[in-house]
Amino acid sequence: MPAERLLERLRGVDPVARTGAVRSVFATYIEADGPNVPLGTICAVEGIGEGSASTFDAEVIRAGRDGITLSLLEEAQPTFVGARVMARGALSQVAVGDAFLGRMVDALGRPLDGCAPPRGDAVRPLQGFPTSPLERTSPTTILETGICAIDGLLTLGQGQRVGVFAASGVGKTNLMTQIACQTQADVVVLCLVGERGREVEALWNGGLSEEARARSTLVVATSDQAAPMRVRAGHYALALAEHWRAQGQHVLLLIDSVTRLAMAMREVGLAAGEPPTVRAYTPSVFAAIPRLVERCGALASGGAITALMTVLSETDDIDDPISEMMKSLLDGHILLSRNLAEQGHFPAIDLPRSVSRQANGLVGSKDKQNARKIVEWLSVHDAARTLIDAGLHSKGTNAVLDKAIERLPEIRRFLRQERDDHVGLADTQTALARIAGT
Repeated sequence: MPAERLLERLRGVDPVARTGAVRSVFATYIEADGPNVPLGTICAVEGIGEGSASTFDAEVIRAGRDGITLSLLEEAQPTFVGARVMARGALSQVAVGDAFLGRMVDALGRPLDGCAPPRGDAVRPLQGFPTSPLERTSPTTILETGICAIDGLLTLGQGQRVGVFAASGVGKTNLMTQIACQTQADVVVLCLVGERGREVEALWNGGLSEEARARSTLVVATSDQAAPMRVRAGHYALALAEHWRAQGQHVLLLIDSVTRLAMAMREVGLAAGEPPTVRAYTPSVFAAIPRLVERCGALASGGAITALMTVLSETDDIDDPISEMMKSLLDGHILLSRNLAEQGHFPAIDLPRSVSRQANGLVGSKDKQNARKIVEWLSVHDAARTLIDAGLHSKGTNAVLDKAIERLPEIRRFLRQERDDHVGLADTQTALARIAGT
């Protein structure tokens, strides 16, 4: 081991044995009188194993003069009042590096693919380094996704932070998988928070090609895992992405979903005694999510993290607090429509209600005009849908609406795309110009 890494590890060693005892046991958390350690410390709690004593891990989520509160990291194991609690370490530094490429790991970096544990060639803080606003830069290079609706009408840039908003069952995960396969990023980091185990296996083995898996890392915390593990998965995925960005690489970060991540943060905050606010979300949620978003983006020194984060709205109206907060934090939002999905239109992107705040600085004036014209036609047609369906619209009364009705079939054909269909940016812009009549 190099001397520098050895010294770094020695500095993180605490030679003092810090212990305490359990005072109360609840379903998802434990209260103890010690040890006296900071938030985020991982402790080993004495349990009752089958035939012999055992321990299980828990994370300190509250520290006070009267004791600490620990949230379980693993499946609850039986323990008892008076059980010993031993500090193991903060685990604030996590392993990162190229050894994680092509691997599936959990929130603690442990392998889930049946292979040997990945040995990272570096470590990074789980919560990341603060970045000055002057070290940031706006996207200057188009991010080609191979999806006509996005590349042509919602053009994204490398280093942009974008949300994919929708209720359940309208194709968010499929859209994210298609982008992961078709986008030419140096590295892809996927983070699944609160997903079903079946969905994880389907995405990794069925959704991603062998080439895409080779340049990807999947960090997983399924819905049956404890809330601290689900929270930690999001931070671990960001730490991995930050490592490759620091090397000047373009990283595509996909988080599915921020809503489930916020729910896990809410569960931890309520267990720690925080007061509930709107929809029972605790204040720490509204403080942690903006920090998570700001860790992404492009740096002036080189390297970029392009973040696509799904937001699972409770209704199609997208009026819940997490959705509203994310819309204000991100550089764009892509809204998926259940009506389009029910019509078999995929990707089911509601273009008039979606926006890319970086598109104006990425595409030429002609392409911008073409995109605005298409979106205008879609918006005018949607507004007049009731009149059209009722047969009350007379041709000649509204020239824009007449044009929208005329071009709608061609627009729909342009926007519909199979999951494995990749369309180059030049072909997309040419087709857009043809439809717009330029």
